[in-house]
Amino acid sequence: MMRKNLFIWLGVLQAFIGVGAVAGGLGLALDPSGERVGLPIELLNETPFSTFLIPGIILFAVNGLGSLTGAIASFVRHRYAGLAAMALGAFLTAWIMVQVYWFAGFHWLHWLYLCLGLVELALGWSGWSIVRRQKNA
Repeated sequence: MMRKNLFIWLGVLQAFIGVGAVAGGLGLALDPSGERVGLPIELLNETPFSTFLIPGIILFAVNGLGSLTGAIASFVRHRYAGLAAMALGAFLTAWIMVQVYWFAGFHWLHWLYLCLGLVELALGWSGWSIVRRQKNA
């Protein structure tokens, strides 16, 4: 029962992250100026990017499609769902930390997604541990 609930919560979390990242990444990729999503291009002044195109593609592909794929793996309790969640959670955490470094400031969404990335990482560790214990039993 614990395993089932853990993977359901993990899948819900990943689906939430994925849907938001697909929307945000698509918005940035379709309008690399950031204007459509309300991001001033000046945010990129201290970054290696001149537009939001590459960050938008990464956001869409890794945090978006990757998280949605991870959600499916979690919902079906795939044996690699925990490992995928750890990787996705670590990537999301690093993604936010890099943004904060480059933008030299925290927005409330940074706090939210930093926490979500850490929770995803912890749930992924728990899921991976459960699968490992069952495999060794």
